[in-house]
Amino acid sequence: MALHFSRVDTGDLEMWIASSNDYSFVISSESRSRPGLQGEPGFAASCRPDFLNMPAAQVAGSPFSTFAEAERACNAFLGRLIIKG
Repeated sequence: MALHFSRVDTGDLEMWIASSNDYSFVISSESRSRPGLQGEPGFAASCRPDFLNMPAAQVAGSPFSTFAEAERACNAFLGRLIIKG
């Protein structure tokens, strides 16, 4: 199941969200030179389980150079989380 990200209107922040049945993903655009999140430049991706009260974990490889790279990483991460029967 591929994730479908939707942009969230948050003013100065550039963020996209997607969810599967059990996990939520966020991709944010970070920059040191414009308003918003001030982390390492690029697209940071994170994931958290919806069934546990835990903070989000960064998707390995973050930050990514492009949104497409971050999206592919989130889908690959989800593929590893889903137990296939």
